[in-house]
Amino acid sequence: MTTTLLQWALVLASSITLFFVSPLARTAPEFFRGARNERTPNTLFLTSSLVISWLFAKSITNAANLGHSFGLVGGVAYAGYYLSFLVAGFVIVSMRNKGGYRSIHHFLESKFGASAVVVFTLLIMIRLYNEIWSNTIVIGSYFGAQGSTEYYVAIIVFTLLTLAYTLKGGMSSSIMTDVIQLSLFVVLLTVILGFILPQYGGSLKPFVSSGRWKLNQGVDLLLVALVQCFSYPFHDPVLTDRGFISDTRTTRRAYIRAAVIGSLCIIFFSFVGIFAKLNALTGEAPVAVARYFGVPMLLLMNLIMVTSASSTLDSAMASFSKLISIDLSRAVVPSVTRGRLAMIVLTILGTIPVFFDPAILSATTISGTLVLGLAPVFLCWNVRVPRLAFHLSVVGGVLLGGFLTFFPLPESWRLGNGKYGSLLSVNLITTAFCFLAFAGSALFQPKTHD
Repeated sequence: MTTTLLQWALVLASSITLFFVSPLARTAPEFFRGARNERTPNTLFLTSSLVISWLFAKSITNAANLGHSFGLVGGVAYAGYYLSFLVAGFVIVSMRNKGGYRSIHHFLESKFGASAVVVFTLLIMIRLYNEIWSNTIVIGSYFGAQGSTEYYVAIIVFTLLTLAYTLKGGMSSSIMTDVIQLSLFVVLLTVILGFILPQYGGSLKPFVSSGRWKLNQGVDLLLVALVQCFSYPFHDPVLTDRGFISDTRTTRRAYIRAAVIGSLCIIFFSFVGIFAKLNALTGEAPVAVARYFGVPMLLLMNLIMVTSASSTLDSAMASFSKLISIDLSRAVVPSVTRGRLAMIVLTILGTIPVFFDPAILSATTISGTLVLGLAPVFLCWNVRVPRLAFHLSVVGGVLLGGFLTFFPLPESWRLGNGKYGSLLSVNLITTAFCFLAFAGSALFQPKTHD
């Protein structure tokens, strides 16, 4: 059997298995909130769902590539984004306990009005849209060159198989399969490390000492992550939706554990890139290491990408379904049928970019820099400010962050001469503007009473 056929066998077997183990959701609580027998997800299920939903194909590829570029520093820098779990978890639990809010949209409409909901919805819809194609193209790259028939067929088949089991159970399917997918991810990561570490006698020293903790050697990216983690999680409905489906005690524990587990997974997967760096391998780190070890490693790498990509896709579909059927709907009882139709629409629209040049479309992705204005809105959720504060911070942040991103800062404004020095400066400037705009709005506008 050829390598390609083995890869297809893995994709088909894993996806079909997930379809059969996915529960059939018949009611709105089951489909939109992941409830089973009127019981909400426990800590294990919620933690697993949070972690695997952020270990998407693109993220672990980035972790490996950063390990290749900066050694351990690169892995730790990317893991810094996983502090987002702590920020989101504590803010959401506080909003629920002290404010009585049922969702992010409930909070925004109550405090800032319908116009804030429109702006916020646009931001998260663009993110969910991009989650589809940006993860499926990673899968396609393991089956053929970009633009080849094999590449497109792999993407379409994989996407449809993921859609099938998500349509079956909605959020229930997403959370149930997330437990399986995270377990499989950990096993596969362990096996991959089992290939790599023995090359150095099982010692971690070459990996731990592989980078230099200097601003221009990846520390600038770590600082960017630490700045963005206060805003980044709130434009990801996959992350925030899970903060409202279980009791607050379970939610808090799940988000804390997810931060630890997710960070460790990213750091250990960066060892793949560090191995490539130590052995002077070129190209995409996961692919280069897979080729170095041969077919067994290629299949393992392919399966771990399939696992991570499918978990992200089903979560994006479930969140979009809730967005359309609950957050943006006035219906007393959410329609499961409408939710399933929303998933189909997102899948079709999100797959279209695959047939064009993703590099062109990547410029439209809402990055962490463009949503820095969400930080004061959510960190200061209980502070009384006028409704205008949302728009000054969020819309102002998008405009300023976008302008500074596309029109580079003077060299004298860069923090260090590293690759991410300019990005760090832009993030600090934009964040300072957003907090000042948010706070300053209270000085010039009459306050509203929630």
